[in-house]
Amino acid sequence: MMRLAVTAMIAVLLAACSTTPPSVVTLPTTARPVQPVVASINNGSIFQPNSSRLLFEERVARNIGDLLNITIEENLSAVNTSNSSSNKAGSLDYSTTGNIPLVPWDIEKYFSREGAAAVKLAGTNKFEGKGATNSTNTFKGTISVTVTDLLANGNLIVGGEKQVAVNNQINTLRFTGVVNPLDIKAGNTISSNKVADARIEQLGVGSMADANTIGWLQRFFLNVMPF
Repeated sequence: MMRLAVTAMIAVLLAACSTTPPSVVTLPTTARPVQPVVASINNGSIFQPNSSRLLFEERVARNIGDLLNITIEENLSAVNTSNSSSNKAGSLDYSTTGNIPLVPWDIEKYFSREGAAAVKLAGTNKFEGKGATNSTNTFKGTISVTVTDLLANGNLIVGGEKQVAVNNQINTLRFTGVVNPLDIKAGNTISSNKVADARIEQLGVGSMADANTIGWLQRFFLNVMPF
């Protein structure tokens, strides 16, 4: 019974140490099923309310299920430098010639009677700190996404996912965001810099990802060690 309890405790600890970080992508990456279209009155063979398009207009994403090409061009750089210092000093000198009213002799005798300072207090407090942070991130690539929803103002909610498997290594790229149709360029493409609420995530699973991950036992000791 004791051996079973110890085994269960070890299993719980291992499960707690192997938790994965939450995903930053929260919106759906695929389009929801299209509801059946109710038969409407035939307005002719040229003009249709849901498929109208100008004569020289290029075909771009505008409806649920349409595809859109995203050009990922993310360059983030941040530099932060801080310097702080403080210096404070204080002193106190006290002397007496004796005959202090209401002070017993047992206490007064410790004070100087020759005008020299009998009580001296001095203090100094000095602090100096420096810090610097430099962070640079570059992310480039392309991904095709699907229009998953339409907003009332005409903006498109898009999402997509791409997986590439090479030599037992699986790399997954996910992208979601909100697109203004007016920002879509020729070729049905848009830069990620023009996408609002963009969520970009790249994950790797395989031998290379395992080599860059701290082992569960080492991670356990890093969490419990106080220094």
